[in-house]
Amino acid sequence: MAEPGAQRGFWKPTHSPWLVAFSVLLTTFMQVLDTSVANVSLPHIAGGLSASTHEVSWVLTSYLVAGAIMLAASSWLSVFVGRKRFMALSVGLFTVSSILCGMAQTLPQLIIARILQGIAGGGLQPLAQAVLLESFPQEKRGQAMAAYGMGIVVAPIIGPILGGWITDNYSWRWIFYINVPIGVLGLVLQNMFLEDPPYLKRDRSAKIDYFGLALMIIGIGAFQLVIDKGQEVDWFADAWIRFGAFLAAVSLPLFAWWELRQKHPFMNLRLLKSRNLALGTLLSAVLGAVLMGSTAILPIFMQSLLGYPAFQSGLSMMPRGIGSLISMIVISKLVSKVGNRLMMLLGFIGIAVTLITFSTFNLGIARTNLIAPLFFNGLMMGFIFVPLTTLTMANLPQSDLQQASGVFALLRNIGASVGISIIFTMQTRMAQVHQTALASNISQYGEQFLEWSAHVKTLVSNPMAAYGLAYKAVVMQAVLLSFTDCFRWLAYTAVIAAPFVLFFKGSRHIKSQAQMSAAEH
Repeated sequence: MAEPGAQRGFWKPTHSPWLVAFSVLLTTFMQVLDTSVANVSLPHIAGGLSASTHEVSWVLTSYLVAGAIMLAASSWLSVFVGRKRFMALSVGLFTVSSILCGMAQTLPQLIIARILQGIAGGGLQPLAQAVLLESFPQEKRGQAMAAYGMGIVVAPIIGPILGGWITDNYSWRWIFYINVPIGVLGLVLQNMFLEDPPYLKRDRSAKIDYFGLALMIIGIGAFQLVIDKGQEVDWFADAWIRFGAFLAAVSLPLFAWWELRQKHPFMNLRLLKSRNLALGTLLSAVLGAVLMGSTAILPIFMQSLLGYPAFQSGLSMMPRGIGSLISMIVISKLVSKVGNRLMMLLGFIGIAVTLITFSTFNLGIARTNLIAPLFFNGLMMGFIFVPLTTLTMANLPQSDLQQASGVFALLRNIGASVGISIIFTMQTRMAQVHQTALASNISQYGEQFLEWSAHVKTLVSNPMAAYGLAYKAVVMQAVLLSFTDCFRWLAYTAVIAAPFVLFFKGSRHIKSQAQMSAAEH
């Protein structure tokens, strides 16, 4: 039973909501930034630590998975140690683990440090979202979610730019060291402005459902192992992959069954009886997969095929960040006139169109031709995030917002991690498929090869050299086709997700918000 202070509108923070917002968004931005800041540095990290690009993708996915697991326990930890104290511990550990990432000398050391980073940062997103939703009155929650959205959506897009500049001018290690001053400043500001609401009293007697937590860790960990390592060991031909798939298939359904039966679960899955929350978490996972999947492979596409250095590949993605930033600024005005569901529908369709445009890129594409599709891709991301978050949480009581935010962010992280793993796997697999198909045309009896050879006779005198040039062209074209396949699959995913927005329920609170906005204008 919620205390009176838990009712919407009865509790207000002592300090200005915007000071509270800045203090939590600063560290949240830092945490989300680290999901993508390493994207453009992956080839450099791989070279520095003697690993393949596919192996070094664990630098991204280990961080996301560890964060996803921590998300589940964030609500309980907030009660057990106090939310303000829990946030301080998280920011402190995140800062220390960032130093360890920069000091790593081997890939396993870096992955362990990234797991610590994910554990530390996992609770920051739902904490920040819950703090913002509680600190602002209902009629200003759209503005609060727009501010939160700038961190969640824009940070992964700014990350490649910052990471590329640091990598080219200093070292990939400094993409982690820069977290230290931000973390220290965040700790100071949160100590000054953040406070625990009266209905979240610290309770050291709070008990955690260890069995349910163990099931979730085993299930998610095994599933991530399967999709990350399957490509390297020929999938189910490997005994460990078969065992991991079995663990995931048993643990995850058992986890859901167990949590639904507990009186005090650490993850309240009963909240998913709310249609809006269930749909919102599903679309959050899809959005995470599409956003992070495309963000992960675009810089690699630019570096490996277009020959861009790290900074230039990050800089080329700036139009995407500008588009997201603009949409976050104007979205609160548009949503009151157009409606949440229509905005999200337009966003998913718009993302699909821009990703299809990405699939038409070729090896000779000019940098200026990347600007428009990247800008509109970022613009459409903002069309989804703010309406999705607002509509998902609209009908929930204030006391349930943190639990719901944890579930929402958990699915987004898992979706992002799965999206990155699948995209890297499919890009590698499809490059092999296309290379086999294209190489079949390299034959002294093939009409196309003979015609091509005639054009290069003036360049090479050795017939074998012609074969070498032809094979090099085949490899480049095969890799290009594998990237365009990935962009198309991401587009199809967005199209499939689009109709689901029509099943959201309306909310009297959202309607009153729109009416108040209209009255103000």
